[in-house]
Amino acid sequence: MPHLALLIRRLRSATQLGEDDIAAVRALPLQVKAVEPETPIALEGDRPHACCIIVNGFAYRSKLTESGKRQILSFHIPGDIPDLQSLVLKTMDHDLVTISAATLAFIDHADLSRLIDTHAAVARALWRETMVDAAMFRERILNLGVRSASARMAHLLVELRQRLAEVGLVEIDDKEYRFPITQSALADALGLSTVHVNRVLQEFRSQRVLDIRKNLVKLIDVEKVVAAGEFDPAYLHLIDNSRPG
Repeated sequence: MPHLALLIRRLRSATQLGEDDIAAVRALPLQVKAVEPETPIALEGDRPHACCIIVNGFAYRSKLTESGKRQILSFHIPGDIPDLQSLVLKTMDHDLVTISAATLAFIDHADLSRLIDTHAAVARALWRETMVDAAMFRERILNLGVRSASARMAHLLVELRQRLAEVGLVEIDDKEYRFPITQSALADALGLSTVHVNRVLQEFRSQRVLDIRKNLVKLIDVEKVVAAGEFDPAYLHLIDNSRPG
């Protein structure tokens, strides 16, 4: 089924899956929905009965403070299952929302549980996905805790390109890719004000290092972006551990 193509590509890239494993994944019943930007997939306190695959488009995880301030915790691309933890942790502890128009495919928890119980290799592959997700969170904590504003921005943008390349949506030597990010969302992801984000972006533009215009991210000088972000892809645990640039 084409809705599962990117997910299968990801699972096969790191785990040895047999043809019966792949056939079982392809046979999963799906409920497919096309949604608009800023559509909640699941909100804090919800008890989802299905996990969501992003078929196309983008989403983000976020939490709100009591005063209504938003922290974007992570961005999610096609092929991701950003709420896989809901299979075990029944109550959502954060919001999951689309950042663009998107196609979503939902797998009922009961069907996913049966797949995991009967196909150990698939279970290992999904477990690995959760481990990589945790590794990305550790890197995000480092980003927000000790890196400068310019390093935070550069790191996030080169990470997104690396992840899109992993699922074949960007050539790794491409210098630009589409990602629907506003300066407001970027500020919420980087722990900065919109004014500070604009200042950093203007500095990168003037130095001809990177730019963001009309949802198009341009890494004008990839080596400088990688250096500015102190980016090492090891935490993404790619199979060839290839470095960008």
